Amino acid sequence: MKKSCLIIFLCFLSAVAISQKKITDKHITYQQERMVFKQWDADKFTPKPGFLGLNPQYWITWALHPNYPKTDLRPLGPLGPQTQRLMLAAAMQHTDNIYKLHADTLRNTALSEASNYSSALSFADPLWLMYYRNEFEVLLNQADSDLLAGLSPTEKQYMVSSGLLEWYIEESRALLERLEIARSTTLDRGSRIMAYHRMLSEFRKLSASWETKKSRAKTYLSIRSSARKLRAGEVSKPVSSKSDIQIANDILKKSKL
Repeated sequence: MKKSCLIIFLCFLSAVAISQKKITDKHITYQQERMVFKQWDADKFTPKPGFLGLNPQYWITWALHPNYPKTDLRPLGPLGPQTQRLMLAAAMQHTDNIYKLHADTLRNTALSEASNYSSALSFADPLWLMYYRNEFEVLLNQADSDLLAGLSPTEKQYMVSSGLLEWYIEESRALLERLEIARSTTLDRGSRIMAYHRMLSEFRKLSASWETKKSRAKTYLSIRSSARKLRAGEVSKPVSSKSDIQIANDILKKSKL
C-alpha cells in the first residue's frame, strides 16, 4: 500500500514538472524587445506575410491595423512619450537655470548698490580706512584744552580775549558735524568721497590759519607792548642823523641791488 502511494506521488510530481514547462513565444519576445530597448524593426514583426502574402495568420493579426509595424511605439524611442518628457524636463531645467542666473544677477546688483549707498558700511570703506581717517584724526579726536598747548599764559589770554579760540572751535565743530553727516547719510559712494575731499581741503586751510594765528600772537603782543611804552613815554624815539635826501638815496640804492 505504501509502495503504491509513493508511485502515485512521484507520478503527480512528474505531471506538475511537465505542466510548468516554460513557454517561449517569439512574437511576444520581439514585442517586448521593441517596446523596451531594441530598435523598432518592421522586419521582425511576426507572423510574416508568407509566399505572395498568402499566410492567413498574417492577415488575421495585421489586417485591422496595418500601420502598427511602421509606427515606433517605444517609450524611449526618438519621439516616444518618455523621451519627450525627458526633453521637456531638460528644457524646463535650462529655463530654471536661466531664471536663477537672472535672479542671482539682480541680487548681486542689488547688494552692490546697497553697499554703495548704505551709510552702515561707510566705516568699512577702504579709502576711508587707508587715507581719510588718518587725515581727519586731529579733527575727530580734538580736545579744546589742547588747542593752546605750547603758548605762554599771556598768549593764551590774548587768544581767548580776542575771540580767536572761540572762532576756531566753532569752525572745527561745524566741519566735524558736516563730516559726521556725510558718513551717516545714505549717499552714493562717489559723492561721499568727494565730500570727504572737499572737507579735508577746508580742514587743512582752517588748521593752517589757526597755526598762523598762534605763531603771530607773540609778535602781536610784542608790538602792542612797544606801542604802549611809546605812548607812555617810556621809550624815546630814535633820532636819525641822516637827512631826507640821504634816506631817499639809500632806499634807491637798495632797490637797485
